[in-house]
Amino acid sequence: MFSFGILHADTAFDPFILLVLALVLDAAVGGMGPVFKILPHPVVVIGSLISWLDKKLNRPSRSQMDRAIRGALAVVVVIVLAGAVGVGVQWLTMHHDFGWAVELFLLIALLAQRELYTAVQRVWLTLKNDGTEAGRRAVGEIVGRDPAQLDEHGVARAAIESLAENFSDGVVAPVFWYVLFGFPGLLIYKAVNTLDSMIGYKNDHYRAFGFTAARLDDVLNLIPARLSGLLLSIAALVTPHGNPARAFGTMWRDASKHNSPNAGWPEAATAGALGLALAGPRKYPHHTVDAPWIGSGTAKATPAHIHRALYLFMVACLLNALIVTVIAVFRFQIGS
Repeated sequence: MFSFGILHADTAFDPFILLVLALVLDAAVGGMGPVFKILPHPVVVIGSLISWLDKKLNRPSRSQMDRAIRGALAVVVVIVLAGAVGVGVQWLTMHHDFGWAVELFLLIALLAQRELYTAVQRVWLTLKNDGTEAGRRAVGEIVGRDPAQLDEHGVARAAIESLAENFSDGVVAPVFWYVLFGFPGLLIYKAVNTLDSMIGYKNDHYRAFGFTAARLDDVLNLIPARLSGLLLSIAALVTPHGNPARAFGTMWRDASKHNSPNAGWPEAATAGALGLALAGPRKYPHHTVDAPWIGSGTAKATPAHIHRALYLFMVACLLNALIVTVIAVFRFQIGS
């Protein structure tokens, strides 16, 4: 199971030690934003490739079947290139004294603990101190829905939903795929996740072209999403006003109500943990989603609920890191 992550102690850092270091450093200092004002971020590079393939292959004049085939080809190209780069980075770690530094740098860049916390914290502080209109602008930076349609409660719910869903996509899933397949696994996951975020829409332009990307992203998130919900449920044990039993029960009952096969798991766990009703009807720039409510609590979320959600998120991140640390110690004991 962990064969891709096994490195010899005399040639390189153990990858699980690198992952623990990356999680700690990401939580402490974030994703090194100033560095990426000079260098292109890895996700930006992947996004540029996807955008180029989209322009070249996804032309409206082509049939839906043709566009679906070309979309699948685009996914293959992106995955192969991401995997090749990932193998190259892993090779540096295994064969050069300081190759591990490159992998550590990229790991920190591709994890989103601090970045996500900071973005949602900004919504919390803005909504609390500057009012609904300022809160709409802040939440508009992290969600796809139309913030102009949101009242104070809608802004708070949108921030909490984004925090829950991205805990899975931006924290748990990258760690999960790194644990299984090392840096190539993580980079391929991020490539597929970026493909889904750019072309995985169900509108006329992307329904065929983005079909493979969207379905593959669903598959890669099946286990991480459910693990995320479980971690959030456990984190409710020590979260102010949290309820772990209600979190788990709501997740089990309501996760399937979400239009995504995966996003409902962390969102439902968060709703139950905090006594909220999340999701529900919401408006996007070009369409409206008439979705059911997830959770049986109040829909009148407040800035205080965002603050509790941030606490819940922080504890869940610690639990996620603890799991990796336990695996690293277990591997060390076996190898010694």
